[in-house]
Amino acid sequence: MTAGGPATTIAAAVRAGERSATSAVEESLAAVASGGDLGAFNTVTAEAALTRAAAIDSALAAGEDPGPLAGVPVALKDNICTRGVPTTCSSRILEGWEPPYDATVVDLLNAAGAVVVGKTNMDEFAMGSSTENSAFGPTRNPCDPQRVPGGSSGGSAAAVAGGLTPLALASDTGGSIRQPAALCGIVGMKPTYGRVSRYGLVAFASSLDQIGPMACTVGDAALLYSVVAGHDPLDSTSIPEPVGDLGAALAGDVAGLRVGIVSELCAEGTDDDVLARVDAAAEALASAGASVGEVSVPAAVFGLSAYFLIAPAEASSNLARYDGVRYGLRVPAPGAVDMNVATRTAGFGDEVKRRIMLGTFALSAGYYDAYYGKALKVRTLVQRDFAAAYEQFDVLLAPTSPTVAFRFGERTGNPLAMYLSDVCTVASNLAGHPAVSVPFGSGADGLPVGVQVMAPALGEDVMFRAAAALEHHMAQTQPAAGAGTVTPVGGS
Repeated sequence: MTAGGPATTIAAAVRAGERSATSAVEESLAAVASGGDLGAFNTVTAEAALTRAAAIDSALAAGEDPGPLAGVPVALKDNICTRGVPTTCSSRILEGWEPPYDATVVDLLNAAGAVVVGKTNMDEFAMGSSTENSAFGPTRNPCDPQRVPGGSSGGSAAAVAGGLTPLALASDTGGSIRQPAALCGIVGMKPTYGRVSRYGLVAFASSLDQIGPMACTVGDAALLYSVVAGHDPLDSTSIPEPVGDLGAALAGDVAGLRVGIVSELCAEGTDDDVLARVDAAAEALASAGASVGEVSVPAAVFGLSAYFLIAPAEASSNLARYDGVRYGLRVPAPGAVDMNVATRTAGFGDEVKRRIMLGTFALSAGYYDAYYGKALKVRTLVQRDFAAAYEQFDVLLAPTSPTVAFRFGERTGNPLAMYLSDVCTVASNLAGHPAVSVPFGSGADGLPVGVQVMAPALGEDVMFRAAAALEHHMAQTQPAAGAGTVTPVGGS
């Protein structure tokens, strides 16, 4: 269990004066230090975190309310900009770069009384599904240190699952929040595209990227989401509609809710132990009063193919700015072109180079219409098929990952096998819809299995209703398998 307990408990205790923000942060920093073998953090901002905690305690002593996350330690994925603190995207090419500004979500965390304790490891530029593609080395899964934590947000997932921080923010481009959440046995949520500001998020694929919460409980994830969601004039894709109160949704009452199991996402290629947990989740919702049926989203079978053309194409454009001139690493060379080549050769890892080349090819003359243009048409089909499914059902159910956590090195030599790790998650990114992974028991070798709840755009409230019901069922029937019960490496 996370040091200090759930975020809601920590914040309530700090606001009530039952404990100090300083003690909560000290407890988290001690856990981070003892859990160093996980490789969850790239940077720990201990001094700044303690200073911030002391300021919160002073505000409380003066009769002020610091906010709904008062004194709660939070970890940030290392692609979220933090003023004066290294933001590396786990890449050598951003070596030494310190942003001159904070991301909007960081400003919102500060306004809510949260305390950022550090930046977490990730697959370089968020390109990967195992957190093995990092210039800082891999992150380990707290459930089994011989296995990957998933990716690309493996550091954030390990920080929460390992009890180092109760909350973390990460980014999800094709499943990078939900897949590691499933493999580590925690809650991970991707909001509707545009619901959370991307200002200050280092771009991978701009039409797919979205920041979201990772937590041990559905309630904690909803709390963090409610803090960072909302309109931001600094993000041109930000949705202007206000975020409603999620309190009622967390009651977990699903009576009358229509739940559809997506047949294409439960097809061949997904392990039987994972499918068994999805079936169990459907039965749990049915027993709680929901009506459950099967639904087809035909274009979902092409989702992975479309994603691995659209995302690399956008990455090819976004990563062109890293040239040795304006950011981070510069490898000296006789001329500008040679310097660009030498810097990128030394600064980018193999997976990033692979995706840049794939994206550049897909956008090149003579191939644009055949590849990128066709992928955009498939994306439209995915959106239409989901819209048809949501005419019949309120939420959809599917696996989050087709397997439980795999061993280090098992898929690094086969990029296609690694890409298939995201086969169940990419469709929600292509559609721009919200989705959440909820831990729902275990599969092979006793490792966690995550069940994915998907909802239509701006349907976070109904999504959280179903997620809370699944969590409640697990708490009632198998408390030992509930979220947040992973014993952290190095302490409790």
